[in-house]
Order: sequence, then C-alpha cells, then structure tokens
Amino acid sequence: MTSPSVSREAYGEASDRLVADTASATSAQLATVADEILSVAGLLRTDLRLRRALTDPSRPGSDRAELIGSLLSGKVSQVTVDSVATLVAGRFARPGQLLDAAEHLGVDALLASAERDGKLAEVEDELFRFGQIATGDSGLAGALSDANVPLSVRVKLVEDLLKGKAQPATVRLVEVALTGFGGRGFAASLNRLVEATAEKRDREVAYVTVAKPLTDAEEQSLAAKLSALYGRDVSLKVDVVPAVLGGVSVRVGSDLYDGTVLRKLNAAKQAFA
Repeated sequence: MTSPSVSREAYGEASDRLVADTASATSAQLATVADEILSVAGLLRTDLRLRRALTDPSRPGSDRAELIGSLLSGKVSQVTVDSVATLVAGRFARPGQLLDAAEHLGVDALLASAERDGKLAEVEDELFRFGQIATGDSGLAGALSDANVPLSVRVKLVEDLLKGKAQPATVRLVEVALTGFGGRGFAASLNRLVEATAEKRDREVAYVTVAKPLTDAEEQSLAAKLSALYGRDVSLKVDVVPAVLGGVSVRVGSDLYDGTVLRKLNAAKQAFA
C-alpha cells in the first residue's frame, strides 16, 4: 500500500483480521470471501456518498463499522462483514483511500485462495501472458480499456477469452484490472496484479525484453544474477520483441537496465545529431 500511515494502519488491521478468520478456510471459501469483498469495493466505487459516510472523521470508528455492518449483514459471510467493518473503523485521509484498501483486501483474499490451492505461480504466469496478448492486439486493448464500454460487456469479453484456459483466480483478477486497480489504467493494473502475485510468493518481478527467445540456461543464469542483486528470488517475465534487434532490456520496479541494440543505435543517432 502507498497510502498515508493512517490508511496503512487500517488496512493492516483488516488484513490481520482476515488472515486470522480464514486460517482454516478452504481455497473455495477464500475465493467466496474475496469475491464478496471485491463486490463491496464495487459498491464503494459507485457510491461516493457511502464512501464519504464511511470515512467521515467526525463519526467514531465504531459508528462507521456499525453502518457498513448493517448494510452487509445477511448478504455476505460474517468473515467479510468483520473484515470490512474492521477496515472501515480505521481512519482514512480521503474517501478514495477506503476504496483502494477494500480492493487490496479483496485481492489479498483471492491470492490466498490461489496459494491454498497451489496455483499461485500459475496465476502469475497467466496474468502476464494475458497482458501480452491484450497489449499486442490494439483492438482488444482498446476494447478492454475503454471506460465508455459497460463493465459488464468487458467482463463478458474476458470470460469468453479465458474460459477453460485460465484459473478462476486469474479471470477474477483480470476483471479487477478492468475496473482500474488502485486508480490505474487496465494495462498498469494488470502489471500491478502480476507484481502483487509475485510478492505473495516472496519474489521480485523482472520484465525482460529480448529480440529472440532465451534458452532455459540463459533464463536460469539471468534469474540467478538478478536474485543475487536484489537479495530475493526473481520471477522473469520475458517479452520477445524483434524490433529491439538484439541484447537484453530488464526492468525491475523503477530500475531499468537497457542493453538492447536498438537503445545503442538510438543513442548513437542522438550523439551524431
């Protein structure tokens, strides 16, 4: 979370409550809780008055928790009610931070579900591959990113594309990206969810761009070097782009190491210019 300390504290308390309450839950039960929390986030997204009421600093946290509890009771599981009420009882500097926190909490539950099912690494790879497919097709990228297209239409498109080809958690996370996870655009949301999945596996994500596919030995060597550099395991996400001509570009967080032939040619052109 990148929110101020007050919202981080509220999120942390809600996350701890969720983890404790789902310690013995099955993967399916966690997936249900995740879907419920994400549905609450969807409600917060569309109802600004509710967001403001639930972050009103003049109201005690217990009152705000009681309000959301009364709205959700009987409609979702008690685990969801308790987790969201704990979140709402905390302090947020602005209403949008509550929405971000609710989205993160739902994603956390979804990733926990995939982890409990032993599918977390698979979900991470599927999210990245779908991102490559989407960005590689301008028509598809436009359709998925167009806020003027009803969300239900875009969700149906994703479900049709991924039905039987991806884990249920992957499909749900792509749907989260459609709504703009953390206020980002679709492509950026998808990348952040790839990184969140890797973080759940205690890994760093390295986006690698090459002109031709790396061999297994080359991937292992690069991963080992990056792991040594960053002090933790690294998950490589390799994108083959012939236009870079040769060499390797690696991006890890805000760090960029660009050793591609294209970059060197561009640098030479600028020097001569």
